[in-house]
Amino acid sequence: MHYFPSRQVAGDLIADKLEESYRYEDSAVLALGDGAVIVGAQIAKRLHCVISMLLSSSITLPRELTALATIDNFGSVTFNDTFSPGELEEMQSENFNYIEQQKLERLFEMNKLLGDGGVLKANLLRNRNVIVVSDGLNNGMSLHAAAQFLKPIKIKRLIMVTPFASVNAVDQMHVLADELVCLNVIEDIISIDHYYDNNVLPSHDKIIEILENIVLKWQ
Repeated sequence: MHYFPSRQVAGDLIADKLEESYRYEDSAVLALGDGAVIVGAQIAKRLHCVISMLLSSSITLPRELTALATIDNFGSVTFNDTFSPGELEEMQSENFNYIEQQKLERLFEMNKLLGDGGVLKANLLRNRNVIVVSDGLNNGMSLHAAAQFLKPIKIKRLIMVTPFASVNAVDQMHVLADELVCLNVIEDIISIDHYYDNNVLPSHDKIIEILENIVLKWQ
C-alpha cells in the first residue's frame, strides 16, 4: 500500500510495530516538522512517552536545485554529503555571506514558528530511546540534521520511523539508526502530501498544543 487515509492512520500503523518493544520503555518521540507531529502523536499516545519537535530548513544556493545544507532551530548546520569535501569548501568560500544570511533568516523563521511552547529540551531525550519521526522522506537530510543534533545527548537507542521514504532515505536510515520502521519504500516520491488522502494539517498553534498536552492523551 502506497497511500494512507491520513497521517493519524499512518502513525497508528507505525505504533503497532513499536508497541511491543517500547511501550513503558522510557522512550521519547522527536518529530521532524508539523506533519510529523501528527504521525508522532499517535506513537507517543500508544507508547506512553513524551513528544517534542525539531525543525530543520534547507539552504540552497541561487540557481542550484540540490540543497547545500540543512539548519535546525538550534543553529546546527549539516552539509549535504552527496557533495565532495572539495565541492563543499568551494561553495562555502564563494557564497559565505549568502549562506550566513540564509542561516539567520531560517533560524528566525523557525524560532518564530516554534514560539516558547515548542522549544525542545534536551533533558526530555537524555537516557531514553529516541524515536525520530517523519511524515515522509524524499532524502535523508532531515535525518542527518536530527542525528547531528542528538550526537552530544546521551541516548539509549535511535529509532527512525516514517510511513514512506525514497530508496536513498532508507539507505540513510540504515546508516544512522539502531532500528528503523518504514512502511513503504517508493522509488520516485511525487510530494509528501500526495500519499495522504486527507492533507488538512491543524494550525501551527494547534500543533504546539498537541506537543504540550500529549501526556493527557496517553492510551
